[in-house]
Amino acid sequence: MDTVSSLLVAQITDTHLFAEFEPKVFGVQTNRSLQAVVEKLKALQVQPDILLLTGDLSQDESSQSYDRIVQEIAPLNIPAYWLPGNHDNLPVMEQVLQQPPINATKSFTSGGWNFLLISSLIPGCVHGEVSKQSLDWLELQLQQCTNLPTLVALHHPPCLINSDWMDKINLRNYEEFLAVVDRYPQIKLVVFGHIHQEFDTQRHEVRYLGSPSTCVQFQPQSKEFTIDTQAQPGFRLINLFTDGTYNTEIVRA
Repeated sequence: MDTVSSLLVAQITDTHLFAEFEPKVFGVQTNRSLQAVVEKLKALQVQPDILLLTGDLSQDESSQSYDRIVQEIAPLNIPAYWLPGNHDNLPVMEQVLQQPPINATKSFTSGGWNFLLISSLIPGCVHGEVSKQSLDWLELQLQQCTNLPTLVALHHPPCLINSDWMDKINLRNYEEFLAVVDRYPQIKLVVFGHIHQEFDTQRHEVRYLGSPSTCVQFQPQSKEFTIDTQAQPGFRLINLFTDGTYNTEIVRA
């Protein structure tokens, strides 16, 4: 069995940046906490090959907030791919986040894996939905690339996470999304943001993984909105192997 590591992916999510440096989200200065996460990323013994930015990159939807993403991420010189979250402004993202090494591509292959990035943004809504057009696009991409293990990324969790308040603002049509995923055995991983906490579950042969935010953390398995004051900002590392296997860990700043 070939288990030579071919690709190291770092998932960075829910940065919630502002146009200005100083503003905070629930007491956390988001630009400063992102800088701490980036420093932790730089200190890794092996640098990631790819960055996945899984939404809520901005808090105020300003072009300046996306400029801050570029300012922090671009110097790493790691290819970075993004998708929008419920706090994002997609037209502004598309204008700003299209300069190397940041790429607006939503379908690509690397290291023997296929990557598909899906928007679950409904403008003006906290919960998410994958449109019929996006579901059709996802299915078409999966039909066209059946021979590679596949990672699918989106912002909203396509499953319940056992947190009452958060489960009310997840992916509204997750059953439709899961019906597509269930049909394609090449899908190995579905990764998402939105929940500001570590999460890991399995459905059939697919792992569903949520990641900590780079700023404020939410208390797992909480009935009502609760800040987790013990958990630090962080990111997820996913080590992908050419035989379709993988391992993953959470790294805290």
